[in-house]
Amino acid sequence: MRPLELWGGHECTVNRVGDQWFDQTFWSGHQDRLEDLSLFAGLGIRSLRYPALWERISPDNPDHQDFAWTDARLAEIRRLGMNPILTLCHHGSGPHYTSLLDEGFAPGLARHAAAVAARYPWVRDYTPVNEPLTTARFSALYGYWYPHRTDERSMWVALLNEIDATRLAMRAIREINPAARLIQTDDLGHCHATPPLQGEADFQNERRWMGWDLLCGMVVPGHALFERLAGLGLADRLRAIAEDPCPPDIIGVNHYLSSERLLDHRIERHEARSFADRELGEIDGVVHVDVDAIAHIGEDAVGFAALLEQAWQRYRLPVAVTECHLGGTRDDQARWFVEVWELASDLRRRGVDLRAVTVWSLLGAWDWNRMVTRPVGHYESGVFDVRMGSPRPTMMARVLKDLAQGRQPDVPGLGTPGWWRKDQGFARASAVRGSSAPILIVGTGALAEAAAAACRARDLPHVETAELDTSASTRRIPWALLDVRLDVTDARLDALHRWCTAREIGGVVFGRAELPPSGGAGDRLLVAEVKDSFTPADASALPARILDALDAGEPIKVHADSTWHQLYVPDLADAAIDLLLDGMTGTAAFERRCTEVDLARTIALIADGDPSLLNERGRGDAPASAGHVASRSFIPTLESTIERFVRERRQLRC
Repeated sequence: MRPLELWGGHECTVNRVGDQWFDQTFWSGHQDRLEDLSLFAGLGIRSLRYPALWERISPDNPDHQDFAWTDARLAEIRRLGMNPILTLCHHGSGPHYTSLLDEGFAPGLARHAAAVAARYPWVRDYTPVNEPLTTARFSALYGYWYPHRTDERSMWVALLNEIDATRLAMRAIREINPAARLIQTDDLGHCHATPPLQGEADFQNERRWMGWDLLCGMVVPGHALFERLAGLGLADRLRAIAEDPCPPDIIGVNHYLSSERLLDHRIERHEARSFADRELGEIDGVVHVDVDAIAHIGEDAVGFAALLEQAWQRYRLPVAVTECHLGGTRDDQARWFVEVWELASDLRRRGVDLRAVTVWSLLGAWDWNRMVTRPVGHYESGVFDVRMGSPRPTMMARVLKDLAQGRQPDVPGLGTPGWWRKDQGFARASAVRGSSAPILIVGTGALAEAAAAACRARDLPHVETAELDTSASTRRIPWALLDVRLDVTDARLDALHRWCTAREIGGVVFGRAELPPSGGAGDRLLVAEVKDSFTPADASALPARILDALDAGEPIKVHADSTWHQLYVPDLADAAIDLLLDGMTGTAAFERRCTEVDLARTIALIADGDPSLLNERGRGDAPASAGHVASRSFIPTLESTIERFVRERRQLRC
């Protein structure tokens, strides 16, 4: 049996909201960094999902193609020995002169596919349309993306256009390269529901297969959804597709922990749900929430392994995990990927033809917590973190190199289950074991308490001490040091560096105001500056005063000319631990600047408060909070921080 392959993916979404275009390749900086590809190859990646997007190559005129950017990158990918899997449309609806509902979409994409294949006849693998069902839902059923329709028939028309585009594109490609393969991706989850909503869940669980079913020619009379689409006047299109199918060579399964959903009419049980899940739905008069199932039903979730096996049993075609990513803490990112790798390996041993697991978002991703509907700057780091302007390897890079070379990763956190496995009665015994050595937390106060709480939440062993005697040895050698005493001096940095060097460990050192030169940090320490901070328990802090006033229905005065720069202590603790896990050294900026009005409006948005209670003063000359542009700060964006703060502040008041 061939070994399980490690594939990689660059998050290359180009989606449209109204007249605004969102291009993740620009946001990550990959647009201008050819050298990123060497970093990808250095992980041991065999195949790379990569863009040759219609929107980018022919943005203004279908008769004009600009291949300059793609030429340079595909030549480098080929030189590095990676196999490209070219995506031609990734969550987009094509250039501005077409859309998913345009009858010219399919022939237009096929024309683009022919141009790409003629330019690169050596390329074997293609995904003409990434996640067609997901894209159709987001664009034509939920109205998130262009063309912003919200009816079921539009969704099905969009999906059929994407399927026709895939069929025509592969036909055009195979006229040039008969050996070309279709690797068809889509999100695969499962819908759970409380009894009043079970009928909707049953429908969604049939709908999730439709992209692949159509390509395989399975949607014919007798199919569970044939009559539903026929009733919308689409029977002739279904027959045309079934008579000329285009089965995938590989079924590409994309799955996230949020892919399994729960429809629950018991709204009162979900008051602490995330901002992204706030919207209420209504089906046949039943008002409900749509939330992540994994966080609410535990062991009743189907689970990724069972979903993969369902795909194999349904199609009996080779399967690959074509996106594996978790937007969370570094230890949970590693736990999730290793768990999926082990599940895939086990399925292969049981006879499932599962070819590869793809690490997704190699350079991270932006604003998926808002479904890329507006640029709030929320960044989920990937294998590389680009917030310093160039890719910095995270702990995930070490994990992937080990897996690619057949070794078991040995990094902190892997010996304990991720949050999705806790308290669910089915914790899996992993073959992988990470370091059991602790983090040594030095100092007292709110930041020390938050660091300890973060370690407990993340199942990372830790030891706390108020002071560190650098002349003495500890009974248990830690794997890292986290010094939160804040009063950093050159002498202390030198002493800490010597102490860490003697034990061959790294550390993060926090300091207030102006820090001394980083020379004392050497190659062992990361020095981080913190000017001011706040906690959810601090009622005197401006965020707490604003939230408490809004929740009480009372007015509060805020100033557009006043700059607010406090950092949330739990965010600082989590960021520091992530950077420890990455082994980062040198200096790091922990800073934020926005106006009091920016802060207050964000709190009102997240807390569902009445914005008319904000008594805004001043002209607003102070700097506003940053958008999606890569920041040199390792703390979350303002909206992400406030979402966490509002939840934790309200929990403390209960």
